[in-house]
Amino acid sequence: MKTLMGFLAVAVAIALAPLPAMSAEGKVSRGQFTSAVLDREPVDEVTSIDSTTGTIFFFTELRNLEDTTVTHRWTHGGEVKAEVTFKVRGSRWRVYSSKTLLPEWIGDWKIEVLSEDGMVLGTYELKHSGS
Repeated sequence: MKTLMGFLAVAVAIALAPLPAMSAEGKVSRGQFTSAVLDREPVDEVTSIDSTTGTIFFFTELRNLEDTTVTHRWTHGGEVKAEVTFKVRGSRWRVYSSKTLLPEWIGDWKIEVLSEDGMVLGTYELKHSGS
């Protein structure tokens, strides 16, 4: 009887143990703005652009988020301008989204990489100057 009670106590302790947070396992291992993506890799790292740039890309390498959905949320001046959602199909997955920035959309841009439950996995910023 003591053995059975001891076994039950261990089983309950295991069942009630906290699960590891997704951020400890699944993560953004690389995130960057770039002028282009070639062979699923960014060609450069861009931190600011001017109004002649046109289209900008945001590249993300994800780790351990297989079989989940991840979103790139593009915001400007606190307003969401675009959300691009990806299905992650491997333990190391590379994705990118792009945005054509109008000349009048100057100022700070932000990308948030969101897990499928809305948790922010990473935040990245880009400056868009008028000239």
